[in-house]
Amino acid sequence: MSDEAIRLSLPLDRPRLAELHAGDACLLTGPLYTLRDAGHVRLMTELEAADGTLPYGLDGQAIFYAGPTPAAAGRPFGAVGPTTASRMDFAAPALHRAGVVATVGKGRRSAEVRDACCATGSVYFVACGGAAAYLAKCVASSETVAYDDLGTEALRRIEVVDFPVFVGVDVQGRDVYDLA
Repeated sequence: MSDEAIRLSLPLDRPRLAELHAGDACLLTGPLYTLRDAGHVRLMTELEAADGTLPYGLDGQAIFYAGPTPAAAGRPFGAVGPTTASRMDFAAPALHRAGVVATVGKGRRSAEVRDACCATGSVYFVACGGAAAYLAKCVASSETVAYDDLGTEALRRIEVVDFPVFVGVDVQGRDVYDLA
């Protein structure tokens, strides 16, 4: 584990992800996609229909499990906090195999997600729950990409600056929740 936050530019590449270790503190800057439960159901349907090809430019990207609130205080969102990641475990392995290189959420992941991280060279980042107003200050812009009818669960492309996370599961499958 590093004592200082590692600055990472999005989108991430797998060789850079291979250098990270469970527990490393990181600051993300660049495009990040938000998507929650209902959006994942739709995305998985589209992924299956396209024979495993990711739509919406998601190949090589990171997905943040979040449902942002409306704009406030001159920012794109009033708040944007992480959703419990395990609710998206049904989709994460297939999305990693299709090309998503990282996910961001809160809490533990399943053994299947850890295995998918190992098999694909992907990572799971953890964002701090309860800090949604602070995290919104790290969002410079937002645009809806798909599923606008889902409201807060729409697929959005946001630009983040120094968005704080730590590595929850690294490419070796090491899980921060299991470290002694």
